[in-house]
Amino acid sequence: MAETFLFDIAERVLEKLVHLSVDEVRLAFNVKTDLKKLEDTMISIKAVLLDAERQQHQNEKLRLCMWKLRDIFYDAEDLIDDFKCETLCKQDAINHLNTNSSKVRFLASCSTCLPLSFSLRMAHKIKAINRRLGELATEWNSFDLRQCSDNRHVFRRETISFVDSSDVIGRDEDKEKIINMLRKPSKDRNVPVIPIVGLGGLGKTTLAQLVYNDDRVITLFPLKIWICVSEEFDLSRLLKLIIQSVNEKVKCDDLPLNALQAHLTSLLKDKKFLLVLDDVWNENQAKWVQLRNLLRSKDGLSQNKIIVTTRSLKVASIMSSIPPYEPKGLSLENCLTLFTKWAFNDGDERHYPNLIRIGQDIVKKCKGVPLAVRTLGSLLFQKTDESDWIYIRESEIWRLEQHENDILPVLKLSYNHLPSHLQRCLAFLSLYEKDEIYYSDKVIRLWMANGLLEHPKQNQEWEDVGKRYLNELQLRCLIQKERDFGLYFTFKMHDLVHDLVLDVSQKECKTVNSKTKTVDENVRHLLLCDEKSVEVLRVLEKLEKVQTVIVQTSSLRSKIFDKSLINLCVSNFKYLRALALRSPLRALPNSIGTLKHLRDLDLANCMGIQKLPSSFYKLRSLQSLNLAGSGLKQLPDSVQRLIELRHLVITIEAKHLKEIRAGCWTSLQYLELHACMELECLPEGMQYLKSLRTLVLIFCHKLVSLPRSLKFLTKLEHLQIVSCHQMNLKMEPQEEEDKDLQLSLKTLSLVNLPALTDLPRWLLQGSSSTLQQLQIMFCENLSVLPAWLLNLTSLHELEIVGCRNLSALPEGIDRLTNLRELTIDGCPQLSKRYREMGVKIGTKLLTSKTLSLSIRIEECGKILISYKSGAELWLEIFDV
Repeated sequence: MAETFLFDIAERVLEKLVHLSVDEVRLAFNVKTDLKKLEDTMISIKAVLLDAERQQHQNEKLRLCMWKLRDIFYDAEDLIDDFKCETLCKQDAINHLNTNSSKVRFLASCSTCLPLSFSLRMAHKIKAINRRLGELATEWNSFDLRQCSDNRHVFRRETISFVDSSDVIGRDEDKEKIINMLRKPSKDRNVPVIPIVGLGGLGKTTLAQLVYNDDRVITLFPLKIWICVSEEFDLSRLLKLIIQSVNEKVKCDDLPLNALQAHLTSLLKDKKFLLVLDDVWNENQAKWVQLRNLLRSKDGLSQNKIIVTTRSLKVASIMSSIPPYEPKGLSLENCLTLFTKWAFNDGDERHYPNLIRIGQDIVKKCKGVPLAVRTLGSLLFQKTDESDWIYIRESEIWRLEQHENDILPVLKLSYNHLPSHLQRCLAFLSLYEKDEIYYSDKVIRLWMANGLLEHPKQNQEWEDVGKRYLNELQLRCLIQKERDFGLYFTFKMHDLVHDLVLDVSQKECKTVNSKTKTVDENVRHLLLCDEKSVEVLRVLEKLEKVQTVIVQTSSLRSKIFDKSLINLCVSNFKYLRALALRSPLRALPNSIGTLKHLRDLDLANCMGIQKLPSSFYKLRSLQSLNLAGSGLKQLPDSVQRLIELRHLVITIEAKHLKEIRAGCWTSLQYLELHACMELECLPEGMQYLKSLRTLVLIFCHKLVSLPRSLKFLTKLEHLQIVSCHQMNLKMEPQEEEDKDLQLSLKTLSLVNLPALTDLPRWLLQGSSSTLQQLQIMFCENLSVLPAWLLNLTSLHELEIVGCRNLSALPEGIDRLTNLRELTIDGCPQLSKRYREMGVKIGTKLLTSKTLSLSIRIEECGKILISYKSGAELWLEIFDV
């Protein structure tokens, strides 16, 4: 069922109201009282929204009222953003005229006399929103909603320990692995915990049941206890369940905690037990520690074991120090066997080979998740009409009718357990097609553009908040990281989770193609992915409230369509926040400057664009601008007037970039020069980029060196230089103050730099206490690493790949006491030298650390040395 996301929208709007500055409010006359009225009304509504969310599924009138509120809240957000846009306009005017003092004085004198039209318009809009809220108040109050705590996530799900093993398909290997883990002796007084972690419906509980009922486990553990924990991790409740499971005759309903503890200790004394805690959601470590301590062995090492099933890697890390067991999805063959079991009576499938062929396509939709297979099989039980099977095959799972214990309701528990801000961010990911690779940095920028992130705390940036959100979703198994590239990572979403987010985001996000007949007029985010552009444009013409438009790469490549689309966006979508248009577009219309709310503009690979329109400077809200692969001759001055810009990727054909002026790009966090083939040097004025955290230089073949002005970028954390063929980085300190240079680099990547013969001492030594990762790859003329490399006392990872002439590491590398990973690959001279010394290096490093260390030396894809240490030390040396 489509979600309103009303609670989170209310939180974001109220947050913006609170952060409205005095100067922004002054932009309109006599609105302070009306803004306060709006804030008070929204606070009172938000106070009872949790109760409304609980009741809406049983009260259609309430649900419709909530949809009306959602639209009003969105309009309120647009109104507040109008204040921000006007403030930026004023600030830009001041910055642009600061070279002419008389003009500045004139502007300052009239700064309190902004156009009367804006003031009147804003006053009218605020009153209109207050009036709409007032008109809805009578209906809203009639629902008699109550203020309540945020206990939306509390639910109770019951499971039992019994399972018929003949009903379980494809889990024998998993069962054996868990049983082998149970047999391992303990090395601690605490009861060892084996976490089984995975997506809802993957079969974690079933796997635990198989293990629990295995004859070997029954022999190994005379006492077995099965507890379904579910949402409420209450110590008193859990102790009662454990006690009654051990001895059902004990009456403990009214016993205090001390008495429960005494009973438990008495019952478990001298008993070897296996405890299964099924369906654990608790992320409060203190609650777990309380229970763990009561189960701890009082004398010697614990012989007992605990199995925990959970959907959360965070829960697993809190409860156990061993890596979680993550069962994979079932094979296609096992899925088909399970599907047949649920779709037919025993043996009947032999009479319907045509249905089995369709069933093969149906189970592919389930992507190995047993509960999804069972759900679809159950829907087809005793149905032998081929049309019924074709309907299931052709339908999206989220559109099919489902019962409480079917796959989507079970997955919805994971969604319901999310905080409101994560629910909305997860739903936004439906704006990608199934099986698409997500890029973390792009997702975060789209979240930022649409105001989905909480306001950063002190010493945090918006990007940091986005990274935290993605980490939370990964820990909850709702997304899966594919590959880590350092500055960003890629991830995927299971098809069934994608079905879930499609369901909840129906009225927020929409994929539009030639089959789309209509789109809800209040939809905010669009993905366009079809070649038939006429039909797509016809649908879009009826919309006005769109905030995001993404044109799928390699689709809709018609130049006529591109021009028509961007003209439509400008004319219809006045509150557009994000536009991704990767196409052969030749030019942007000058009218694009009217998109004053636009925050993310992605024009990557628009090779036909050779210049930007004169109105481009009016995009003052722009936070992210991607011009990679464009045909720009030069970056115009108008781009420097974008004072909100945080992320900038540029491709230009010029030899020089224009000087960066003081006061420009003061918020810029990320700067990438991409395929600037003729660029000979970085622009003057780099020292003004005081907020810059990441600098990336890729395929700038004529770039020779870095400007010394980089030494003033004290917030720079990440520097990546890739395939800059003339880059040599030879810059010894020339000024006395460089000796005490303090930079903040955390990662440095030097990749495919054939002119590099030495590492940049000024850059690395200045970051000696902060640098954590150093990557040197395919620098063929680098022959030696300097002795001062050992001064990098914070270095965690050192990766050296494809440096064929590198012959030695600095003597005394064991002084790098924080080193966790040392990788050498494709360096024949270095590999030969250290093959015999690998054990010695590892031993030296190990003596000065307590955490894990990994040394890996390869040549021609063959491992020469693989050495790891941690809780257990192991070493493998392979012959060449």
